[in-house]
Amino acid sequence: MTYCVGLLLDEGMVMLSDTRTNAGLDNIATYRKLFTFEEPGEKVIMIATAGSLSVTQTVLARLTEAIDDPEADEHTSIMKAPSMLAVAQLIGDTLADVRQDVAQKLDRMNQSASASLLVAGQRKDGAMRLFLVYPEGNFIEATPDTPYLQIGEHKYGKPILDRVIRSETRLEDAEKAVLLSMDSTLRSNLSVGMPLDLAVIERDGLCIARERRIEADDTAFQALSRAWSDALRDSFQKIEPI
Repeated sequence: MTYCVGLLLDEGMVMLSDTRTNAGLDNIATYRKLFTFEEPGEKVIMIATAGSLSVTQTVLARLTEAIDDPEADEHTSIMKAPSMLAVAQLIGDTLADVRQDVAQKLDRMNQSASASLLVAGQRKDGAMRLFLVYPEGNFIEATPDTPYLQIGEHKYGKPILDRVIRSETRLEDAEKAVLLSMDSTLRSNLSVGMPLDLAVIERDGLCIARERRIEADDTAFQALSRAWSDALRDSFQKIEPI
């Protein structure tokens, strides 16, 4: 399992993912699940993945191969697609095709594999957009009413986002919120694990403004986690019993 979250805010977009992959308690590994693509000044795209590693790696391999193809066009390459909607549609089609290919092989062994993706980005003269792409290739889009989307093991990290995140939330506060959302998930689910990958796009910046890997021994993240735990305990004690 994994946990990935993306925010669409007035000031920009934030995406965070863990890196744990497991196929049983004795088969745990680290794989990157947040990928960025940019042509500074023209377009920028972030993709986060959750689900079967065989599916997500094949999807990313096909997307990357298409980008590198000298004969690529707007129908095959996410970097040439005319809009973020077209990017989401192209990624959705690729995910659906890969999932079907893998399913045909696994059906013979009564097994299944699935995946979902978060896709965020902006093209020059276009709006910032954030999509959740389902295994079947269809997708939904973040809106001012619902400015965040999650995939993977999302339930533990959802409450703080519901209470804190609004479209007008500042980027610095948004980064703090997604890290605390991840911290809650790390504490409650062993299938989600460090290190973490964080990426930020500023509105109309058309590039990755900040990209960072957070390791288990990161002192800033540890301090954030302790402060959040202390704040929760203090607030709990201050509430009068019913």
